[in-house]
Amino acid sequence: MAFLHSHATSFGYKQVPEEQKSKLVGNVFSSVASSYDLMNDLMSVGLHRLWKDRLISKLNPFPGMKHLDVAGGTGDVAFRVLERINSVSHRAMQGTLPYTEEDTQIYVCDINPNMLNVGKKRASERGYKEDNFLSWIQGDAEALSFEDGSMDGYTIAFGIRNVTHIEKALSEAYRVLKRGGRFLCLELSHVDVPLFKEIYDVYSFSVIPAMGELVAGDRQSYQYLVESVRRFPNQEKFAQMIQEAGFARVEYENLVGGVVAIHSGLKL
Repeated sequence: MAFLHSHATSFGYKQVPEEQKSKLVGNVFSSVASSYDLMNDLMSVGLHRLWKDRLISKLNPFPGMKHLDVAGGTGDVAFRVLERINSVSHRAMQGTLPYTEEDTQIYVCDINPNMLNVGKKRASERGYKEDNFLSWIQGDAEALSFEDGSMDGYTIAFGIRNVTHIEKALSEAYRVLKRGGRFLCLELSHVDVPLFKEIYDVYSFSVIPAMGELVAGDRQSYQYLVESVRRFPNQEKFAQMIQEAGFARVEYENLVGGVVAIHSGLKL
């Protein structure tokens, strides 16, 4: 009966009460946390690494920046941001740029503690200490704990389609960014090349869930993944939603024929 008295939203192809979606998504990522990065490698044949590199290239990180990576629990994007900043800082020490690395702060925000634990472990293995440029924060993309106008950059990779209210997450991204701050979203999207689309659909619905069962012992979570991609707004619609959140100079780049897209916008 609770379903009748609440708004419904999609969880893959299912309709569920809004208040249940975050719990269901949480269960998915708690289940797959330990094998998340391995499955990304397998599902994308390693291409997700190049896609994330492209994301960071568009972000153009700089020493001294305050950056927020949302839904980034395993640290994949945050580590790339830090590596790029360290590279810039090395050139700075050679006299080409002002050296302000000590002011750099990267925040990784994820609603799922299991994903954050994976990221913290990976950070430790890479020699990154907490509170040393890198902070791990459990939080909700729809209700961020950061102050208005506090971030130079905001990234979210393969996360925004899992939130209950996309428009709230976009509004929060806009709120926490400084004037001139950059919003970047890397997300699985919609293929519009006819023959490739048919092949991609077969791969998505037949191979990926089977791979999830074999590698992660969880077919259902990866069935949700492919369904959630199909329910996500297409590139043009999502770009419109970003504009409606207040961002200017909104654009997107399709990669691999639209398998993924990188959307960007500026807070002016």
